[in-house]
Amino acid sequence: MGDKRQQQGALRAVAQWRGDSRARRDHFIRLFANRMLADEWMGVLLVDADFRIVEANPMAGDIFGGDRSAWAGQPADVWAETLGLPLPFGRSLLQGEAFRNRKLAWTKDGVSREVVVDGDVLVSGGEVIGGYLLFHDVTPWMMLEEQVRRSDRLKMIGQVAAGTAHEIRNPLTAIKGFVQLMKKSFDERQMTKEQEYAHIVLSELDRVQDLVGEFLLLSKSKETKLSSMRLGYVMREMMPMLRNEATLHDIVLLYETKPDLPPVFADKEMLKQVILNLGKNAIEAMGKGGRLLIRERHGSPSIPGFVAIEVSDSGPGIPKAALDRIFDPFYTTKENGTGLGLSICQRIVHDLGGRIQVSSSESGTVFTVLIPCVASGTNGHAAGGGAIPLDDV
Repeated sequence: MGDKRQQQGALRAVAQWRGDSRARRDHFIRLFANRMLADEWMGVLLVDADFRIVEANPMAGDIFGGDRSAWAGQPADVWAETLGLPLPFGRSLLQGEAFRNRKLAWTKDGVSREVVVDGDVLVSGGEVIGGYLLFHDVTPWMMLEEQVRRSDRLKMIGQVAAGTAHEIRNPLTAIKGFVQLMKKSFDERQMTKEQEYAHIVLSELDRVQDLVGEFLLLSKSKETKLSSMRLGYVMREMMPMLRNEATLHDIVLLYETKPDLPPVFADKEMLKQVILNLGKNAIEAMGKGGRLLIRERHGSPSIPGFVAIEVSDSGPGIPKAALDRIFDPFYTTKENGTGLGLSICQRIVHDLGGRIQVSSSESGTVFTVLIPCVASGTNGHAAGGGAIPLDDV
Protein backbone atom coordinates (compact mmCIF):
# COMPACT_ATOMS: atom_id res chain seq x y z
CA MET A 1 0.00 0.00 0.00
CA GLY A 2 2.83 2.35 0.96
CA ASP A 3 4.76 1.59 -2.23
CA LYS A 4 1.71 2.38 -4.35
CA ARG A 5 1.28 5.77 -2.69
CA GLN A 6 4.94 6.58 -3.27
CA GLN A 7 4.62 5.69 -6.95
CA GLN A 8 1.52 7.87 -7.32
CA GLY A 9 3.32 10.76 -5.59
CA ALA A 10 6.28 10.39 -7.91
CA LEU A 11 4.03 10.36 -10.98
CA ARG A 12 2.27 13.54 -9.84
CA ALA A 13 5.66 15.22 -9.28
CA VAL A 14 6.84 14.24 -12.77
CA ALA A 15 3.59 15.50 -14.30
CA GLN A 16 3.92 18.80 -12.44
CA TRP A 17 7.62 19.09 -13.49
CA ARG A 18 6.73 18.45 -17.14
CA GLY A 19 3.91 20.94 -17.02
CA ASP A 20 6.28 23.60 -15.83
CA SER A 21 9.33 22.39 -17.79
CA ARG A 22 9.72 25.53 -19.91
CA ALA A 23 9.92 27.78 -16.84
CA ARG A 24 12.34 25.39 -15.18
CA ARG A 25 14.49 25.22 -18.31
CA ASP A 26 14.63 29.01 -18.56
CA HIS A 27 15.51 29.20 -14.86
CA PHE A 28 18.40 26.74 -15.25
CA ILE A 29 19.67 28.54 -18.36
CA ARG A 30 19.64 31.88 -16.51
CA LEU A 31 21.54 30.33 -13.61
CA PHE A 32 24.10 28.88 -16.02
CA ALA A 33 24.46 32.18 -17.91
CA ASN A 34 25.00 34.08 -14.66
CA ARG A 35 27.55 31.49 -13.58
CA MET A 36 29.39 31.80 -16.88
CA LEU A 37 29.54 35.58 -16.54
CA ALA A 38 30.98 35.20 -13.02
CA ASP A 39 33.52 32.58 -14.13
CA GLU A 40 36.99 33.26 -12.74
CA TRP A 41 38.76 31.26 -15.45
CA MET A 42 37.21 32.60 -18.63
CA GLY A 43 36.56 36.08 -19.98
CA VAL A 44 33.20 36.71 -21.66
CA LEU A 45 32.32 39.54 -24.03
CA LEU A 46 28.82 39.95 -25.51
CA VAL A 47 28.23 42.15 -28.58
CA ASP A 48 25.02 43.24 -30.31
CA ALA A 49 24.16 43.23 -34.01
CA ASP A 50 26.13 46.47 -34.48
CA PHE A 51 29.24 44.85 -32.93
CA ARG A 52 28.86 47.05 -29.84
CA ILE A 53 29.79 45.66 -26.44
CA VAL A 54 26.73 44.77 -24.36
CA GLU A 55 28.36 43.05 -21.40
CA ALA A 56 31.80 41.97 -20.16
CA ASN A 57 32.33 39.74 -17.16
CA PRO A 58 34.85 40.50 -14.35
CA MET A 59 37.41 38.07 -15.74
CA ALA A 60 37.48 39.97 -19.06
CA GLY A 61 38.25 43.09 -17.02
CA ASP A 62 41.11 41.26 -15.26
CA ILE A 63 42.53 40.01 -18.55
CA PHE A 64 42.47 43.27 -20.47
CA GLY A 65 42.58 45.80 -17.62
CA GLY A 66 40.59 48.99 -17.35
CA ASP A 67 37.05 49.79 -16.27
CA ARG A 68 34.81 47.19 -17.92
CA SER A 69 31.68 49.20 -17.07
CA ALA A 70 32.97 51.91 -19.43
CA TRP A 71 33.19 49.43 -22.33
CA ALA A 72 29.41 49.16 -22.77
CA GLY A 73 28.24 50.68 -26.05
CA GLN A 74 31.72 50.80 -27.61
CA PRO A 75 32.25 48.99 -30.93
CA ALA A 76 34.43 46.00 -30.13
CA ASP A 77 37.02 46.93 -32.77
CA VAL A 78 37.28 50.50 -31.43
CA TRP A 79 37.58 49.13 -27.89
CA ALA A 80 40.41 46.84 -29.00
CA GLU A 81 42.20 49.68 -30.82
CA THR A 82 41.99 51.83 -27.67
CA LEU A 83 43.62 49.05 -25.63
CA GLY A 84 46.20 48.36 -28.34
CA LEU A 85 44.92 44.83 -28.96
CA PRO A 86 45.47 43.16 -32.36
CA LEU A 87 42.09 41.37 -32.55
CA PRO A 88 42.20 38.08 -34.52
CA PHE A 89 38.53 38.53 -35.51
CA GLY A 90 36.20 41.24 -36.80
CA ARG A 91 32.64 42.11 -37.70
CA SER A 92 32.50 39.09 -40.01
CA LEU A 93 31.69 37.18 -36.82
CA LEU A 94 28.14 38.55 -37.14
CA GLN A 95 27.89 37.05 -40.63
CA GLY A 96 28.20 33.60 -39.10
CA GLU A 97 31.99 33.15 -39.26
CA ALA A 98 32.35 31.29 -35.98
CA PHE A 99 35.86 30.38 -34.86
CA ARG A 100 37.71 28.45 -32.18
CA ASN A 101 41.10 28.78 -30.50
CA ARG A 102 42.34 31.90 -32.24
CA LYS A 103 45.44 33.34 -30.62
CA LEU A 104 45.55 36.85 -29.18
CA ALA A 105 48.86 38.00 -27.71
CA TRP A 106 50.09 41.40 -26.55
CA THR A 107 52.62 43.07 -24.27
CA LYS A 108 51.80 45.91 -21.90
CA ASP A 109 54.21 47.61 -19.49
CA GLY A 110 56.77 44.90 -20.18
CA VAL A 111 54.35 42.08 -19.26
CA SER A 112 53.34 39.63 -22.00
CA ARG A 113 49.95 37.96 -22.08
CA GLU A 114 48.37 35.40 -24.35
CA VAL A 115 44.77 34.19 -24.67
CA VAL A 116 42.85 31.97 -27.05
CA VAL A 117 39.46 33.17 -28.27
CA ASP A 118 36.25 31.37 -29.27
CA GLY A 119 33.43 33.28 -31.00
CA ASP A 120 29.97 32.61 -32.41
CA VAL A 121 26.66 34.38 -33.12
CA LEU A 122 23.56 34.66 -30.97
CA VAL A 123 20.31 33.98 -32.85
CA SER A 124 16.76 34.84 -31.81
CA GLY A 125 13.71 34.11 -33.97
CA GLY A 126 15.96 33.12 -36.86
CA GLU A 127 17.72 36.51 -36.80
CA VAL A 128 21.29 37.26 -35.68
CA ILE A 129 21.02 39.66 -32.74
CA GLY A 130 24.66 39.63 -31.69
CA GLY A 131 27.57 37.39 -30.78
CA TYR A 132 29.70 36.16 -27.92
CA LEU A 133 33.45 35.93 -27.37
CA LEU A 134 35.11 33.63 -24.85
CA PHE A 135 38.69 34.37 -23.76
CA HIS A 136 40.81 31.66 -22.16
CA ASP A 137 43.99 32.95 -20.53
CA VAL A 138 46.83 30.57 -21.49
CA THR A 139 49.71 32.77 -20.31
CA PRO A 140 50.83 30.35 -17.54
CA TRP A 141 50.97 27.46 -20.04
CA MET A 142 52.94 29.56 -22.53
CA MET A 143 55.39 30.50 -19.76
CA LEU A 144 55.74 26.83 -18.83
CA GLU A 145 56.42 25.89 -22.46
CA GLU A 146 59.06 28.62 -22.69
CA GLN A 147 60.72 27.31 -19.52
CA VAL A 148 60.77 23.81 -21.00
CA ARG A 149 62.32 25.14 -24.23
CA ARG A 150 64.97 27.03 -22.27
CA SER A 151 65.65 23.95 -20.18
CA ASP A 152 66.10 21.88 -23.36
CA ARG A 153 68.50 24.48 -24.77
CA LEU A 154 70.49 24.51 -21.54
CA LYS A 155 70.64 20.72 -21.55
CA MET A 156 71.88 20.60 -25.14
CA ILE A 157 74.47 23.33 -24.54
CA GLY A 158 75.48 21.61 -21.32
CA GLN A 159 76.16 18.36 -23.14
CA VAL A 160 78.37 20.14 -25.66
CA ALA A 161 80.07 22.13 -22.90
CA ALA A 162 80.81 19.05 -20.82
CA GLY A 163 82.58 17.43 -23.76
CA THR A 164 84.69 20.44 -24.68
CA ALA A 165 85.45 22.09 -21.34
CA HIS A 166 87.73 19.31 -20.09
CA GLU A 167 89.52 19.15 -23.44
CA ILE A 168 90.17 22.90 -23.26
CA ARG A 169 91.30 22.85 -19.63
CA ASN A 170 94.20 20.44 -20.07
CA PRO A 171 96.16 22.36 -22.75
CA LEU A 172 95.14 25.62 -21.06
CA THR A 173 96.86 24.55 -17.83
CA ALA A 174 100.03 23.67 -19.72
CA ILE A 175 100.04 26.99 -21.63
CA LYS A 176 99.50 28.99 -18.44
CA GLY A 177 102.32 27.15 -16.69
CA PHE A 178 104.83 27.88 -19.45
CA VAL A 179 103.76 31.55 -19.69
CA GLN A 180 104.26 31.90 -15.93
CA LEU A 181 107.79 30.49 -16.32
CA MET A 182 108.47 32.91 -19.15
CA LYS A 183 107.19 35.82 -17.07
CA LYS A 184 109.45 34.81 -14.23
CA SER A 185 112.39 34.78 -16.64
CA PHE A 186 111.41 38.22 -17.96
CA ASP A 187 111.19 39.54 -14.39
CA GLU A 188 114.70 38.30 -13.61
CA ARG A 189 116.09 39.92 -16.76
CA GLN A 190 114.03 43.11 -16.23
CA MET A 191 112.53 42.82 -19.71
CA THR A 192 109.72 45.35 -19.15
CA LYS A 193 107.93 45.07 -22.50
CA GLU A 194 107.97 41.27 -22.43
CA GLN A 195 106.71 41.32 -18.83
CA GLU A 196 103.74 43.36 -19.97
CA TYR A 197 103.01 40.95 -22.83
CA ALA A 198 103.19 37.97 -20.49
CA HIS A 199 100.86 39.71 -18.02
CA ILE A 200 98.30 40.31 -20.78
CA VAL A 201 98.49 36.67 -21.91
CA LEU A 202 97.99 35.44 -18.32
CA SER A 203 95.00 37.72 -17.75
CA GLU A 204 93.38 36.48 -20.97
CA LEU A 205 94.07 32.89 -19.97
CA ASP A 206 92.32 33.60 -16.66
CA ARG A 207 89.33 34.86 -18.65
CA VAL A 208 89.26 31.64 -20.66
CA GLN A 209 89.50 29.60 -17.46
CA ASP A 210 86.57 31.51 -15.98
CA LEU A 211 84.57 30.82 -19.13
CA VAL A 212 85.41 27.12 -18.97
CA GLY A 213 84.35 27.12 -15.32
CA GLU A 214 80.99 28.61 -16.30
CA PHE A 215 80.67 25.98 -19.03
CA LEU A 216 81.09 23.28 -16.41
CA LEU A 217 78.61 24.98 -14.09
CA LEU A 218 76.09 25.06 -16.91
CA SER A 219 76.72 21.50 -18.00
CA LYS A 220 76.46 19.74 -14.67
CA SER A 221 73.98 20.50 -11.95
CA LYS A 222 75.61 20.68 -8.57
CA GLU A 223 74.10 18.35 -5.99
CA THR A 224 71.74 20.50 -3.96
CA LYS A 225 71.85 20.20 -0.19
CA LEU A 226 68.50 21.59 0.84
CA SER A 227 67.93 22.62 4.43
CA SER A 228 65.81 25.00 6.45
CA MET A 229 67.41 28.41 6.99
CA ARG A 230 66.69 32.07 7.56
CA LEU A 231 67.34 34.42 4.71
CA GLY A 232 68.98 36.87 7.12
CA TYR A 233 71.80 34.44 7.88
CA VAL A 234 72.51 33.93 4.17
CA MET A 235 72.44 37.66 3.48
CA ARG A 236 74.70 38.47 6.43
CA GLU A 237 77.43 36.17 5.04
CA MET A 238 77.07 37.53 1.53
CA MET A 239 76.77 41.28 2.11
CA PRO A 240 80.47 42.04 2.76
CA MET A 241 81.38 40.73 -0.70
CA LEU A 242 78.76 42.87 -2.42
CA ARG A 243 79.62 45.86 -0.23
CA ASN A 244 83.25 45.82 -1.41
CA GLU A 245 82.16 45.63 -5.05
CA ALA A 246 79.68 48.49 -4.56
CA THR A 247 82.29 50.68 -2.86
CA LEU A 248 84.66 50.32 -5.82
CA HIS A 249 81.93 51.69 -8.11
CA ASP A 250 80.60 54.41 -5.77
CA ILE A 251 77.31 52.52 -5.45
CA VAL A 252 75.06 52.98 -2.40
CA LEU A 253 74.10 49.48 -1.22
CA LEU A 254 70.90 49.13 0.83
CA TYR A 255 69.48 46.01 2.44
CA GLU A 256 65.85 45.95 3.60
CA THR A 257 64.83 43.18 5.99
CA LYS A 258 61.46 41.56 6.61
CA PRO A 259 61.42 40.26 10.20
CA ASP A 260 58.27 38.11 9.94
CA LEU A 261 59.39 35.96 7.01
CA PRO A 262 59.11 32.19 7.37
CA PRO A 263 62.30 30.14 6.93
CA VAL A 264 63.16 28.96 3.44
CA PHE A 265 64.17 25.55 2.14
CA ALA A 266 67.30 25.99 0.01
CA ASP A 267 71.00 25.30 -0.54
CA LYS A 268 72.86 28.16 1.14
CA GLU A 269 75.88 28.27 -1.17
CA MET A 270 73.80 28.09 -4.33
CA LEU A 271 71.45 30.79 -3.08
CA LYS A 272 74.42 33.03 -2.25
CA GLN A 273 75.79 32.52 -5.75
CA VAL A 274 72.50 33.64 -7.32
CA ILE A 275 72.24 36.83 -5.22
CA LEU A 276 75.94 37.63 -5.75
CA ASN A 277 75.62 37.23 -9.52
CA LEU A 278 72.50 39.40 -9.65
CA GLY A 279 74.09 42.02 -7.38
CA LYS A 280 77.28 42.20 -9.45
CA ASN A 281 75.27 42.41 -12.68
CA ALA A 282 73.31 45.33 -11.22
CA ILE A 283 76.52 47.11 -10.15
CA GLU A 284 78.03 46.67 -13.61
CA ALA A 285 74.82 47.94 -15.24
CA MET A 286 74.94 51.17 -13.20
CA GLY A 287 78.61 51.90 -13.84
CA LYS A 288 79.74 54.68 -11.49
CA GLY A 289 77.24 55.88 -8.92
CA GLY A 290 73.69 54.71 -8.33
CA ARG A 291 71.74 52.72 -5.77
CA LEU A 292 71.44 48.97 -5.31
CA LEU A 293 68.59 47.78 -3.09
CA ILE A 294 68.29 44.18 -1.93
CA ARG A 295 65.15 43.45 0.05
CA GLU A 296 63.28 40.52 1.48
CA ARG A 297 59.51 40.27 1.20
CA HIS A 298 56.64 37.83 1.22
CA GLY A 299 55.86 36.16 -2.09
CA SER A 300 52.92 37.21 -4.23
CA PRO A 301 49.44 36.14 -3.02
CA SER A 302 48.94 34.54 -6.43
CA ILE A 303 52.01 32.34 -5.82
CA PRO A 304 51.71 31.14 -2.20
CA GLY A 305 54.43 29.18 -0.44
CA PHE A 306 57.36 31.36 -1.53
CA VAL A 307 59.59 34.06 -0.02
CA ALA A 308 60.94 36.71 -2.38
CA ILE A 309 64.32 38.43 -2.64
CA GLU A 310 64.35 41.53 -4.83
CA VAL A 311 67.53 42.91 -6.37
CA SER A 312 66.80 46.34 -7.86
CA ASP A 313 69.14 48.90 -9.38
CA SER A 314 68.86 52.47 -10.62
CA GLY A 315 70.56 51.75 -13.93
CA PRO A 316 69.32 52.53 -17.46
CA GLY A 317 67.15 49.42 -17.63
CA ILE A 318 67.04 46.54 -20.09
CA PRO A 319 65.64 47.22 -23.58
CA LYS A 320 62.26 45.60 -24.18
CA ALA A 321 63.66 43.72 -27.16
CA ALA A 322 66.25 42.08 -24.89
CA LEU A 323 64.00 41.40 -21.91
CA ASP A 324 62.65 38.10 -23.26
CA ARG A 325 66.14 36.82 -24.10
CA ILE A 326 68.24 37.70 -21.08
CA PHE A 327 68.09 34.14 -19.68
CA ASP A 328 69.13 32.60 -23.00
CA PRO A 329 72.65 31.11 -22.96
CA PHE A 330 75.29 33.31 -24.64
CA TYR A 331 72.94 36.27 -25.00
CA THR A 332 74.53 39.35 -23.49
CA THR A 333 74.44 43.13 -23.82
CA LYS A 334 77.83 43.53 -22.12
CA GLU A 335 80.94 44.17 -24.18
CA ASN A 336 82.95 41.49 -22.35
CA GLY A 337 80.08 39.34 -21.08
CA THR A 338 79.78 35.60 -21.71
CA GLY A 339 75.99 35.49 -21.60
CA LEU A 340 76.04 32.56 -19.17
CA GLY A 341 75.59 34.28 -15.79
CA LEU A 342 71.81 34.69 -15.87
CA SER A 343 71.34 31.25 -17.47
CA ILE A 344 73.23 29.74 -14.55
CA CYS A 345 71.18 31.77 -12.05
CA GLN A 346 67.97 30.55 -13.64
CA ARG A 347 69.13 26.93 -13.55
CA ILE A 348 70.13 27.18 -9.89
CA VAL A 349 66.82 28.76 -8.90
CA HIS A 350 64.90 26.05 -10.74
CA ASP A 351 67.03 23.39 -9.03
CA LEU A 352 65.98 24.93 -5.70
CA GLY A 353 62.32 24.64 -6.73
CA GLY A 354 61.95 28.41 -7.09
CA ARG A 355 61.35 30.98 -9.80
CA ILE A 356 63.16 34.04 -11.11
CA GLN A 357 61.39 37.03 -12.65
CA VAL A 358 62.53 40.34 -14.12
CA SER A 359 60.94 43.70 -14.81
CA SER A 360 62.67 46.76 -16.22
CA SER A 361 62.09 50.39 -17.14
CA GLU A 362 64.18 53.48 -17.81
CA SER A 363 64.49 54.01 -14.04
CA GLY A 364 66.07 50.62 -13.37
CA THR A 365 65.71 46.84 -13.30
CA VAL A 366 64.28 44.52 -10.65
CA PHE A 367 65.11 40.81 -10.44
CA THR A 368 62.81 38.84 -8.12
CA VAL A 369 63.95 35.44 -6.83
CA LEU A 370 61.17 33.30 -5.32
CA ILE A 371 62.38 30.58 -2.91
CA PRO A 372 60.08 27.92 -1.40
CA CYS A 373 59.16 28.37 2.27
CA VAL A 374 59.49 25.62 4.84
CA ALA A 375 56.05 24.09 5.38
CA SER A 376 54.38 25.75 8.36
CA GLY A 377 54.63 23.67 11.50
CA THR A 378 55.53 24.04 15.13
CA ASN A 379 58.41 26.37 14.38
CA GLY A 380 56.17 29.08 12.91
CA HIS A 381 57.90 32.14 11.50
CA ALA A 382 61.59 32.73 11.66
CA ALA A 383 61.87 35.73 13.93
CA GLY A 384 64.35 38.30 12.71
CA GLY A 385 64.26 37.12 9.12
CA GLY A 386 66.63 39.93 8.23
CA ALA A 387 69.98 40.17 9.95
CA ILE A 388 70.89 43.71 8.91
CA PRO A 389 68.68 46.82 9.35
CA LEU A 390 67.51 49.02 6.49
CA ASP A 391 70.56 51.17 6.12
CA ASP A 392 73.53 51.93 3.96
CA VAL A 393 75.46 48.71 4.49
